[in-house]
Amino acid sequence: MPTPLVLVSGSGRSGTSSLAGTLKRLGLHVPQPEVEASETNPRGFYEPQWVIDFHKRHLKELALFNIDSRPAAVDLVATYLASGEPQAELREWLSGQLTAPEFVGDQIVVKDPHAFWFAQAWETVSAELDVDLRWLTALRHPAEVVGSRDIAYLSSQSEELRLTKETSNVAGWVHAALLTERAGRGRKRSFVRYTDLLGDWRAALRPVQEQLDLAFDTDLSSRDHHAVDDFIEPSMRKSQLTWDDVATPGWLKEMAEEVWQLLGVLTTSPHDEETQRRLDAIHADYTARYADAVALTFDHTRAESTLAGREARDAQRGTVQQLRHDLAAARRSGAPQAPAVGGREAAAILRRAVVRRVTRR
Repeated sequence: MPTPLVLVSGSGRSGTSSLAGTLKRLGLHVPQPEVEASETNPRGFYEPQWVIDFHKRHLKELALFNIDSRPAAVDLVATYLASGEPQAELREWLSGQLTAPEFVGDQIVVKDPHAFWFAQAWETVSAELDVDLRWLTALRHPAEVVGSRDIAYLSSQSEELRLTKETSNVAGWVHAALLTERAGRGRKRSFVRYTDLLGDWRAALRPVQEQLDLAFDTDLSSRDHHAVDDFIEPSMRKSQLTWDDVATPGWLKEMAEEVWQLLGVLTTSPHDEETQRRLDAIHADYTARYADAVALTFDHTRAESTLAGREARDAQRGTVQQLRHDLAAARRSGAPQAPAVGGREAAAILRRAVVRRVTRR
């Protein structure tokens, strides 16, 4: 029998940790070691450390972000995966997990908000290893996600940056939601509203159990006390913003709201064809509008790039002058001199010194 693997993915700050933590308490296995809890998530992330490092390392190589709003990012990832190297890494890790002594159950849950970017890699490797991949997405209203990200990551930033990031984060939410929904098509999949999970986790997970064909260690119709009761509580929902609290273009709010409503339909009908067609149409509209925005800001982007290059050259020039000053001072003080080197070697040494000094700045 294929090994069930539930992949919890989607936009960060949507309740993915709460969902994965609940599944762990219901008997599913989280590959170890896990990412440790932090101030931004004191109850824990329930993310396998290897998986987080794997996704982040490859996203960094591609200069992509978790909820990157750029439509072109999809093709960048596809081209990158064509080499097969990420799949080989994932295959080695997952095959090890399937035979590890600490693997105590026959159901695995892997949670990582970055996973949807590498959906094709997970699909390919799962098929090769006889793993039954199932997608589980936590849904949270985009206004609340933006507010939660502000609380977690932007509390110390300027108001100007926070306002800019609000629009970027809403766009990123839309893009991540569309990509995650598309990744799970044709597979067993389920969607859960974060508010439903916090309000009554048993009722919220009944359709999940059926749609994903999972076995839990308790009867969800029973009201007997369970470990999840000590884990899930309404106070976990710290951000309760609405669109009135978010400064972003009206068309983007309307688009995000419609995507939110359509994903809600998928909580009861995960493969509703009419909903999927409408989401595809929105995806095409989003891509077109993004292209318009890039064209509109061409001069701004070019000017910023020019200024950044000028600042880098000025910093490099200042570093070279400082190095020369330090060398002259050392000579005047009678400090021991380094052996003479050739012109090319000296230039290489100087370049390395410049890089170190600019990096420290």
